[in-house]
Amino acid sequence: MFRNAVQPWHLLVVLVVCLLVFGSKKLPDMARSLGKSMRILKSETRALRAEDDSTTP
Repeated sequence: MFRNAVQPWHLLVVLVVCLLVFGSKKLPDMARSLGKSMRILKSETRALRAEDDSTTP
């Protein structure tokens, strides 16, 4: 049923709607903050995995 749910033109429509809602000046800032958040999340999960590996006998 949802095999071809996301087509390239769907992504284009979502991008245009985001541009209209947030404006072209806020989008780079939002992308930058999202990237920083993803890096922090990635480093925290690595730290937790390393902690689990060191405590496991």
